[in-house]
Amino acid sequence: MSVPTSTRQWVLSRHPTGLPVLDGPEPTFSLQTVDLPPVGDNQVLVRTRYFSNDPAQRGWIGNVKPERMYIAPVKLGEFMKSGGIAEIVESKAAGFEKGKLVTAFALGWREYAVLDAKDLSLVPEVEGIKETQYLGALGFTGLTGYYGIKEIAEAKPEHVVVVSGAAGATGSMVVQIAKKLIGCKKVIGIAGGDSKCAWVKSLGADECLNYKSPTFRKDLKAATPDYADVYFDNVGGEILDMTLPRMKQGGVVAVCGAISAYNSTEGQLLRNWFEVISMRLQIKGFILLDFLAQGKAKDTVMELATAAKQGKLTIGDENETVVEAKFEDVPKTWLTLFEGGNTGKLVTKL
Repeated sequence: MSVPTSTRQWVLSRHPTGLPVLDGPEPTFSLQTVDLPPVGDNQVLVRTRYFSNDPAQRGWIGNVKPERMYIAPVKLGEFMKSGGIAEIVESKAAGFEKGKLVTAFALGWREYAVLDAKDLSLVPEVEGIKETQYLGALGFTGLTGYYGIKEIAEAKPEHVVVVSGAAGATGSMVVQIAKKLIGCKKVIGIAGGDSKCAWVKSLGADECLNYKSPTFRKDLKAATPDYADVYFDNVGGEILDMTLPRMKQGGVVAVCGAISAYNSTEGQLLRNWFEVISMRLQIKGFILLDFLAQGKAKDTVMELATAAKQGKLTIGDENETVVEAKFEDVPKTWLTLFEGGNTGKLVTKL
């Protein structure tokens, strides 16, 4: 196979208002072909194998001020940001041999890319653990769940914990970490559909509530007769609003995501905000990058992997939804995140 000199990539052509548009005269993304730069010292040329699909990517393409974002938003004409796993095609970097798999946050929606070795991590080769798990349960989403529930929410064994988006990539790990590693007294998941709830319970949740049920509000009240100490919020919106009155005085809301409003033009509409005042609740937003800067991620990944090998955590095919797609369909696959079609981590396999 000859070394490629160009690559296809998806670029941001318009800032979306509401749900990104893939078809028609004004699509959010455009497909283009560009030349690849030569591989320099301490660089590698990689071919993308898998893309990580994350709700946070929606926030990166809005018409927002850079100073209000935790990473630089995607500018018009730039390739779409995305982490992923790639195979090394050519290397001028020690320790990164041709044929090895690497994880790279700087990959973007590109078929090929020339990347600095300092921005890459070799995918660990651990028996019984698939490489794609290092995008999900053992990647950024697993780390987000770990630090969010342990260090932001400070969940304790005596706590009652509620987790929204519990069948998603981060929420499913939060459920397991809270119940199986921390030993929380009661863990209540919230997910969309009976089958998803059954899966969340199989992970260790004491209860799982279907937010699509007409009785959800009553179910939430019944599941928290003595109220909740911790709410790990992945969705925001109406579910957050319904959960605030179910929190104990001094309870903690760890705000990880707000997928219910990412494609909304109205933002967050909360009727029960006074509960934050009356119950003296702590609302804590957090970003994984703050923890990665502390240099503890590698040790945390090994802790989670060891717990999985010991049977304390469930990390397998059921933790991810891997969709095989052509490069032309990368944006379409990403958009299925907002339809709730995936269980666990949504990964695009090229």
